[in-house]
Amino acid sequence: MAALNDRTPVIVSAVRTPLGKRGGVLAELKAVELMRHVQLEVIARAGVEPGDVDQIIGGCVTQSGEQSLNVTRNAWLNSGHDPGVGCSTVDVSCGSAQQANHLISALIAADAIDTGIACGVESMSRVPIGTNLYQGPGHYKTRDYPWDDPPKAQFGGAERIAEREGIGRADADDYGLLSQQRAARAWDEGRFDREVSPVGAVTRDEGIRETTLEGLAALRPNVEGAVHTAGSTSQISDGAAAILWMSYGKARALGLTPRARLVGQVVTGADPYYLLDGPVVATERVLRRTGRRLSDVDICEVNEAFAGVVLNWAKAHGADIDRVNVNGGAIALGHPLGATGTRLLVTALHELERTDTSTALITMCCGGSLGTASLLERL
Repeated sequence: MAALNDRTPVIVSAVRTPLGKRGGVLAELKAVELMRHVQLEVIARAGVEPGDVDQIIGGCVTQSGEQSLNVTRNAWLNSGHDPGVGCSTVDVSCGSAQQANHLISALIAADAIDTGIACGVESMSRVPIGTNLYQGPGHYKTRDYPWDDPPKAQFGGAERIAEREGIGRADADDYGLLSQQRAARAWDEGRFDREVSPVGAVTRDEGIRETTLEGLAALRPNVEGAVHTAGSTSQISDGAAAILWMSYGKARALGLTPRARLVGQVVTGADPYYLLDGPVVATERVLRRTGRRLSDVDICEVNEAFAGVVLNWAKAHGADIDRVNVNGGAIALGHPLGATGTRLLVTALHELERTDTSTALITMCCGGSLGTASLLERL
């Protein structure tokens, strides 16, 4: 591990809400309420003053209605705390909240700020995916748009990857069952207790359910002839997550314990024909940029947009599935689009601490044929 200096960005606090399913326990709360909850919780857990935060950057995908007009700023304003804290909202599709962490960390390293919050939110119950596209005045594609995008967007992309890699229905169902089993075990063993901040009476992720291979086999495919079903696809969810970052010098001056840092970060494009190959490309790039190998990584969080995305990534990198999504993922827990990037970092950090291990890779596929990857090192 390289030596820390005063400008090294470090994590001092990390938290998420429970994840609610569509129309479920969190559906009555606006996105600003969910994001405000985690913004204030990371501050409270660190024991700092709200006004000590220089900037907040949050991820949100469907920036429409209640989630529009810089939802990160609106969440902070709804807290009633110091209005001098600057706020931005970013959209890298599903990787939005992961990029928020990249940006806050980079601002600290550049000596632009000393303290920042990276967060993300999505209330998919209240602001359905696509609202900002399909209720607008038109479509972004030009008449000469050059790419052969998959039919039905991400659903078609998942099927193109499955066909290319020889991933069948049984493979997807097996992985869907594994995600549910791992998530249920994680809650039963208390693995999520430290990272989750209850929202009122809501204390547990709502998407986990009793699952069998027989039940999964009976589900209809997402599209005609598809490999994936609702049981092997990420759940539509509501939730938020946040991480409090500081310069190492600031944390030390306040007597706070640095918990982790980023040693690599990537946002990259991939082939639009397959749409969801981003994690494969992003992982290769972040490992190359940092001089690491996947064998140097203790655990991996690969967002379970679809079972085929994880299986494709594992095959491409020769990964041991026993070290991937060890506490389940979006198939069981849920995928509130703009929050998941931070949620994965929060979960990875707590799992490193629980197991007394060192390094985690977090990677996601994103709309627009993008991929994100972060290498998180525990301190």
